[in-house]
Amino acid sequence: MFIGKYNKSVIVTYIGVVFSLLAIINALDNNIGLSMIFLILAGICDLFDGKYANSFKRTEEEKEFGVQIDSLADMINFVATPVIVALCLGLNSWYHVIIYSLYILAGMTRLGYFNIQANETKTPVTHYKGLPVTYAALIFPVFWLFSLWIPASTFKALYTLAMPITAIMFIMNIKIKKPRGIAYLFFVFLAVVLIGLILMKGI
Repeated sequence: MFIGKYNKSVIVTYIGVVFSLLAIINALDNNIGLSMIFLILAGICDLFDGKYANSFKRTEEEKEFGVQIDSLADMINFVATPVIVALCLGLNSWYHVIIYSLYILAGMTRLGYFNIQANETKTPVTHYKGLPVTYAALIFPVFWLFSLWIPASTFKALYTLAMPITAIMFIMNIKIKKPRGIAYLFFVFLAVVLIGLILMKGI
């Protein structure tokens, strides 16, 4: 009756997209703190969705569907959402539009390249080429926390600067080690700390 592959292996990916939707809704309501918390939660979902999906027996077609869905989710979660949040912060000058265009195009290019590599590489990946877009769930909440200690104008300048730098790192031919083992616990711990700091600031 419906197209697509509906199985438990993609649930975590879908939950991450819902978190991003909540991040966007809260940003539009000018509740940036809660928006950042949902962005972080979307990042945690992306961190574990691959491990969760691999715990199920899947056909090759279901695996390929999972790869495509993951990249589409990343485009929403870590490319579109940070741009919407930035606009809700009032960063909407003409040069911001250029920066957002660069960020979106770099993110899209990085995800397209990743999909090609995923199809061509059959051995387990130990390093990524370019910064994974998921790191946006860490970078922008950290920069937003700077608003605790610095003037608003300085914060907005730093937040604006973070976007083109992040965009360039998406497509730079650099190796980024894929998280393994205890690294997952470190990222979860970091997420908890960031969420705690945001809650302390007040949402």
